Amino acid sequence: MRVAFYPGSFDPVTNGHMDVLRQAFRLADKVVIGIGVHPGKTPMFSFQEREDMLRESLYTVAGNLGDRLEVVSFRNLVTQAAADVGATLLIRGLRDGTDLDYEMQMAGMNATLQPRLLTVFLPASPPVRHITATLVRQIAQLGGDVTAFVPETVAERLRLRYPG
Repeated sequence: MRVAFYPGSFDPVTNGHMDVLRQAFRLADKVVIGIGVHPGKTPMFSFQEREDMLRESLYTVAGNLGDRLEVVSFRNLVTQAAADVGATLLIRGLRDGTDLDYEMQMAGMNATLQPRLLTVFLPASPPVRHITATLVRQIAQLGGDVTAFVPETVAERLRLRYPG
């Protein structure tokens, strides 16, 4: 069974994340989404809320994925978290050349730390290439409309959090 690990903060889940996930499910029998929990950062949404948003959003686009999907939290190195779930593929989404430069460095480091883990770069589709969770958070906090950037279930949660 080919297991892929897709790490990120997913705070909030965006249409860009969903685009990369759709591609990842074409490559792997199972995708484990790793939500990074950093002790020095305070996320907008709790781990449970982010997991719920991921599951709700994926269900909307892919139906019941059953045992093809797992969501875990991790506080350690991505390479160790991927190894802990038996992943051999590390999924990384790319928006532009800046992402590529950074991700190439990370792929080299990760390959040294965990040689069995193959980093797979998945390019974001043109309609979602410009989306970042950071910009979505800023727009939502300032009362802007984020419906073009996130799944509907996420947009609703953001409207409830920031009624504007």
